[in-house]
Amino acid sequence: MKKLTTRNKRTGKILTGNLLLLSIVSFLTDMSSEMILPILPLFLVSIGGTGIILGLIGGVGDSIASILKVFSGYFSDKFGKRKTLIYAGYQTSAVSKLFFAFATIWQHLLILRPIERLGKGIRTAPRDALIAESVQERGKGFGIHRAFDTAGAIIGSFLALVFIIFYSLGFRTIFLIAGGVAFLALVPLVFLREKKSRPLAKSISLHISFKEIPSSLKFFIIVATLFALGNFSYFFFILRAQQFFPAELAIIGPLFLYVLLNVVYAALCVPLGILSDKIGRKKVLIAGYALFGFVCLGFTQLYSSLVYLIILFILYGLVYALVEANQRAFVSDLASEDLKGTSLGTFHTAIGIALLPGSIIAGFLWDFIDPYATFLYGALFAFLAVALFIIGEKSTK
Repeated sequence: MKKLTTRNKRTGKILTGNLLLLSIVSFLTDMSSEMILPILPLFLVSIGGTGIILGLIGGVGDSIASILKVFSGYFSDKFGKRKTLIYAGYQTSAVSKLFFAFATIWQHLLILRPIERLGKGIRTAPRDALIAESVQERGKGFGIHRAFDTAGAIIGSFLALVFIIFYSLGFRTIFLIAGGVAFLALVPLVFLREKKSRPLAKSISLHISFKEIPSSLKFFIIVATLFALGNFSYFFFILRAQQFFPAELAIIGPLFLYVLLNVVYAALCVPLGILSDKIGRKKVLIAGYALFGFVCLGFTQLYSSLVYLIILFILYGLVYALVEANQRAFVSDLASEDLKGTSLGTFHTAIGIALLPGSIIAGFLWDFIDPYATFLYGALFAFLAVALFIIGEKSTK
């Protein structure tokens, strides 16, 4: 009994170490990414991008990444190996980021952005599955991971702001610095440990695995996919905010608001994860979906008040804190123990497929009708997702 207890304690330390290592990796990776992301839509516009182009690049990148998540999740379950896929995903993203600095036309980023997201698609499902296996309180565990992730995002976007204001660095120089940080994020992965797990039976195929996920999880995937149809790229929120600022603040203003968004997200990620452990993830997710709808309605009008814009971005950060980590934790709760990677991959793929048409429609509305129409579209699908979630409450208990 004593040996068993010792082994369990040792395993617990290893698994807790995994959460810490993956959190550090995400911290550095998001520091790198968020040096790029707040300035990317502005850079795209400067090299000829329009609303539809922004929607296309944002949607294609996220869709490709999400579609690949189901395959990486399935193979990490099938072969019992998660670390290899996690490393390959982070490495792919790091390499592609370096080439952002050399883009001269928007078509270059139409290729590079999906490749960078390809890395995310490879790593996310096995990483989330490893986190789910490493903690008992999954809402708290995913919340801690997302807090590290977003803390890196805060520092990254803040550094981008500092580089522009105090050092007058151009977009391309910032992209190169971000690529270097992305390679630094690979170091902690060397020390990652994973439990010995039994591979899935050879007879279990990817198609059969889809069928084997619980009906409650299938229903939630439908709800989350409906929400994703209206959850278009953040590009449009940045560009909408830019319309408020005078020319001399057209870059600094949106960057400041983006930093604020990430501060709110990081501050509330863990508390809301813990809250979802206590009161149930469904209530937290419904609140997040509904709040996104109201935020979109708020963006249909931009009054001549910076305070109004700040409030909208604070609420937008709250949406992320309510939704991002808790969706993953909810999927992990509903999935069977031997198919967590596949279930997480299926979830990410479903919402990823929805992101492409959603972002393209948002871009079309932006270019050919009016920006307010883009945000009305987002609000509509958010409220539809809330209605479906409430109506189908018994299905996901």
